Amino acid sequence: MTHPEAWLRGPVDGIPVALQPVAHALIQARDEARSMLLGFPDHLLWESPSGVASVGFHLQHMAGVIDRLFTYARGEQLSEHQRSALAAEGKPADSSLTVGVLIDDLSAQVERALTQLKTTPADTLGEARGVGTQQLPSTVLGLLFHAAEHVQRHAGQLLVTAKVVRVESRE
Repeated sequence: MTHPEAWLRGPVDGIPVALQPVAHALIQARDEARSMLLGFPDHLLWESPSGVASVGFHLQHMAGVIDRLFTYARGEQLSEHQRSALAAEGKPADSSLTVGVLIDDLSAQVERALTQLKTTPADTLGEARGVGTQQLPSTVLGLLFHAAEHVQRHAGQLLVTAKVVRVESRE
């Protein structure tokens, strides 16, 4: 049996009503990635058909975007580890980066995000937050919403790339 989309499963326990769409989008992206990549061969993880971003890149980037934007939403700056992870996105460091490992990383990051959403007071959503070294202006809600929509965009790209790579590998 397939589940309805995340937004049709009801409210996510403990998440403020204003942040339910963020939670639903992150859960949906995680669920779709997990479902679509079931049985996806590790040797195709870094294939880039027609030069588009690889499945591996999308998985790393989705987890990284959540981590980075939720960090800014807390009013913190990126750590050296986060900056290094950003620079490494899309570059297979070693054979330990498998589809399963990257899906687990994304799932763990979504769980951390859901925990943060549960502890984000609704009265802070309009608070200003600086982004990046230039401290570009945003708000707590702007960062959380952008994390959700950006992850959704990459989830769509991931699904198409995974299908294309699978088809091309059969030729």
